[in-house]
Amino acid sequence: MIALDLDELAAAVGGELVLPPGRDTPGAVSGSVTVDSRAVGAGDLFVALPGERADGADFVPAAAAAGAAAALTTRPDPLLACVVVADPVYALGRLAAAVHERLVTAGLLTVGITGSSGKTSTKDLLGQVLAAAGPTVSPQGSFNNDIGLPLTVLTADTRTRFLVLEMGSRGPGHIARLCAIARPQVGVVLNVGSAHLGEFGSAEVIAASKGELVEALPAGGTAVLNADDPRVAGMAPRTRARVVTTGVTTTTADVRALDVELDEAARARFTLAAAGEEHPVTLQVVGAHQVANALSAAAAALAAGLAPAQVAEALSAAGPRSRWRMEVTRRADGVTVVNDAYNANPESMGAALAALAGLAGQRRIAVLGAMGELGPGADAAHAKLGRDAVRAGVDVLVSVGPDAIGVHTGALAEGSADGGADAGHDLGRAVHVADRAAAGRLLAGLLAPGDVVLVKASRSYGLELLAAQLVDPDLLADGTTGSTGKGTA
Repeated sequence: MIALDLDELAAAVGGELVLPPGRDTPGAVSGSVTVDSRAVGAGDLFVALPGERADGADFVPAAAAAGAAAALTTRPDPLLACVVVADPVYALGRLAAAVHERLVTAGLLTVGITGSSGKTSTKDLLGQVLAAAGPTVSPQGSFNNDIGLPLTVLTADTRTRFLVLEMGSRGPGHIARLCAIARPQVGVVLNVGSAHLGEFGSAEVIAASKGELVEALPAGGTAVLNADDPRVAGMAPRTRARVVTTGVTTTTADVRALDVELDEAARARFTLAAAGEEHPVTLQVVGAHQVANALSAAAAALAAGLAPAQVAEALSAAGPRSRWRMEVTRRADGVTVVNDAYNANPESMGAALAALAGLAGQRRIAVLGAMGELGPGADAAHAKLGRDAVRAGVDVLVSVGPDAIGVHTGALAEGSADGGADAGHDLGRAVHVADRAAAGRLLAGLLAPGDVVLVKASRSYGLELLAAQLVDPDLLADGTTGSTGKGTA
């Protein structure tokens, strides 16, 4: 973050600066901004967030001992300079907005990305592409809410040329609020799907909410819209910005992928057609769905001023960055584990099954947990997922947990045989197990050299721990180790 005097910081967030007894010099924040007292370093600003189980204000003394310059908190502490505010989350956003405004004046270009699925993968691709042209902030993982987005903004400084922000939403007004913190010059909308449908209520409300991004763009900005998704393409009238469309199947799109092919590792090759030029791209990320993500990244990079040839070259060099998103590991015994367990919705499940079908292997095994936040249509969505898994050619389907029983019944309805407690080595089997531990025991006796196993569920079900256990069988079901002493995943 850029250095800020504490009185200047207090003015930016509308807080009261309270100095420790006997101190009359405010000082400045010269380091990073963190919400974790364990990560505080010299000169940092510790933001003491209130929580359900603990109040961050209780950890201000620890931050002081670690060398923090100040704390943004709800109450003063005698050990550290404190900027006292009523709501630290809101104040964090105000601080990020003030810093972002300065950085834009210094030449920063900001890209915002939203969509029901693919945000993090697209952000990772775009961050690597833009980094080829200048200093870029695009953190690993999903920092896409009222806390994560301001923290991302506050990692930028005057040397940063490009800032790539992922914008999530759980209801109307959320993206508009994030755009008020960091107004992007380029906005990317990937798709409108079923993620959080239970909270939004309908796909139309999701589309309206995602479109808040293009509404926030300035007249001189660029809206990148996926023309293959009618709800996204329909957002064009909602923006003052120039509209650039992307498409895998839409032949009239401005940025297109031609002659798409997958290799035996399910990585796509295609020709990038944009701005009257064509250039070859070979992706390092897994799954045909990554082509659409790559096109959105390419269009945003072009809007940021990169040349088509430069974009194609950088896309071909970009690899996976964030954990648990089509993370492919080949074990020494020849079993391939695909950990895509960061989150799940019907669209991302479909993309993962398609990627599994494209991977070379003796048997394709899908280990699927439930999809959360789907609302009244959850039962039908899980049954359809089971049917889709059978249609995708999955050899053994393992559904995990009581909330995923619909996946099992859907597979049986599609003609899969009930594997009971053990799928054995027969193909076309569907097995339902009670929990993650039971799935681990089943798979320990099931997997054989040449198998490819996909693990995916909504994050709350914790199947990333099962995937880690499959990669390293010495790991226990909770992600810790046995007697080998190996580290956690």
